[in-house]
Amino acid sequence: MDEYLTIKEIAEKWELTPRMVQKMCADGRIPGASKFGRDWAIPKDAEKPLDGRKTTGAYVNWRRKGKKENTNNENIQGGNV
Repeated sequence: MDEYLTIKEIAEKWELTPRMVQKMCADGRIPGASKFGRDWAIPKDAEKPLDGRKTTGAYVNWRRKGKKENTNNENIQGGNV
């Protein structure tokens, strides 16, 4: 098993979290990774897959796009402010 590394070792090598490496293995994004029981064995020479997450900021505040922000106290009930 000297030619294989654990999720923790790969995570440190690639500077990622162990959970992210585990998800990449489960998604089949790391060629040669195989699961033994609950543990993953990843080849030493496996290359780090590209990060598919958005980093452009296109989804920043996506929940608020259709909503108008209330910046004044017009809708406050219960008296004068």
